[in-house]
Amino acid sequence: MADDPYAVLGVARDATPDAIKRAYRKLARQHHPDLNPGKPEAEARFKAAAAANELLSDPDKRARFDRGEINAEGQEQPPAGGYRRHADAAPGERYGGQATDPGMFDDLLAEMFQNRARREAAPRPGEVEHYRLDVAFSAAVLGATETLTLPDGRTLSVRIPPGVTSGQVLRLRGQGGEGWRGGTAGDALIELTVAAHPLYRRDGFDLHMDLPVTLREAVLGGPVEVPTPGGPLRVTLPAGSDTGRVIRLRGKGVAAHGKRSAGDLLLTLRLFVGPPDAALETFLRDWQPANPVDLRANLEAKA
Repeated sequence: MADDPYAVLGVARDATPDAIKRAYRKLARQHHPDLNPGKPEAEARFKAAAAANELLSDPDKRARFDRGEINAEGQEQPPAGGYRRHADAAPGERYGGQATDPGMFDDLLAEMFQNRARREAAPRPGEVEHYRLDVAFSAAVLGATETLTLPDGRTLSVRIPPGVTSGQVLRLRGQGGEGWRGGTAGDALIELTVAAHPLYRRDGFDLHMDLPVTLREAVLGGPVEVPTPGGPLRVTLPAGSDTGRVIRLRGKGVAAHGKRSAGDLLLTLRLFVGPPDAALETFLRDWQPANPVDLRANLEAKA
């Protein structure tokens, strides 16, 4: 006999439908067989949680269970008192005073078989299935459609909205287990893992990137080509840009989605002197700045 579904999900008997749903999702994610290969106890807990959720998420079944009309497996319960009430009655009154009625047991058995047949013929929804999908950094930033191949060889087309993060779960309705006897198909829950990127660092919906610049570019400024998630972009550097200066490219971060606007791409300039250059060295030996500045004047005071 199945355990009490409330105990299986760890919720109170007056739990709201949302609380029941959250408890089931937590247990399903924790004990799913795909995430616990070779652990039959996890599979058993997963199946128990699915059965408990199936009963308690159906308002009619939950109400009938609470009234004692069906058990935790959804099977009909015998009338109050059951057969024991008849068997324990006084002689001559057992079975409702009809001890000699030869059709009583036939009627009881017929009703039991009819109830069982109705349960087996009733439509049942398919199970929720859980999968994982690795997502490229660019797909998480710009959005994409990925193909997920399932263990049985089927494929699912998964639309990735811009801005997803690792651990986020997408629900594909009707893409889970098949329903029984005309029941609706279950849903597929896809947990995403977003790959890192060698250039970009993500902060919310903004992206950060270190941009190397030459001494000439830092002093004179001018146009440089910058790679962005949406493709190369020509950016004009201000003259006299120190290393560490941040240039914001608005709308070039994580793409817009729904009512959310696009994020920004922030470029941090990193001065790159390069290999030895005899001409540059000669120039610097003879060069005297018009307005010399002692950059290390206050270092000792701060030490």
